Amino acid sequence: MAKGLTAEELRAEPQDELVKKLKEAKEELFNLRFQAATGQLESHGRLRTVKREIARIYTVMRERELGIVTVTEETESAEGKGDDD
Repeated sequence: MAKGLTAEELRAEPQDELVKKLKEAKEELFNLRFQAATGQLESHGRLRTVKREIARIYTVMRERELGIVTVTEETESAEGKGDDD
C-alpha cells in the first residue's frame, strides 16, 4: 500500500479501487499487529499511519454515501461531454 495517501487522492479513486485499498490496508494492519504482539515490529509509527489511511478511506466512502462529495468533477464532466448531442 502506498505511504501517505491523502483524502484528495482517495476522492479521485473509483469506489472499487477504494474497496481494494481498504482491504490491503486492513491486511497490513493485521500483519503489523501480529508483528507487534510477537516482538518483531521494527516501525511502530507504521501502525499509526495505516490506521489513519483506513480512517481516510472510510471517510471518503461515507462522504460519497451521504452525497457530500461525489466522484471527482473531472470524471463527471468527461462523462457529460458525450451526452450533450
